[in-house]
Amino acid sequence: MSHTARESAKPLQPGTEDGSGTVLALGLGVVLILGLVLLAMLAQAAALASRAASAADLSALAAADAARGLLRGDPCRIAFEVASRHGAIVESCVLTGAGGEIAEVRTVVAGSLGIGTGKARARAGPPPGNGW
Repeated sequence: MSHTARESAKPLQPGTEDGSGTVLALGLGVVLILGLVLLAMLAQAAALASRAASAADLSALAAADAARGLLRGDPCRIAFEVASRHGAIVESCVLTGAGGEIAEVRTVVAGSLGIGTGKARARAGPPPGNGW
């Protein structure tokens, strides 16, 4: 007597869990992929914030030096140039203090493919006192 696949297959019983392992594996795979995407987005946000902070710090220091006469040129123009060299855009540049020697700069760095931005603010001025 010959057996065919149809004859030897067991009929599914109500309440059996056939295929549940596949569904569980697919669900875990989706959760893992979402976790990796979230981790990549957090890493990009941290990198953008760091780049924006560096650009703001350097731009504010350069602007403060120009305001004190240590560099030639308009302090905010110099801040824009420094930020541009570091891939950032200056949102604002304000000179304050008695003689306008304190510079406050806000910068923005755009993420790759236009996804995400990093923003930072820095303030720089002359050292306290009359020297070191």
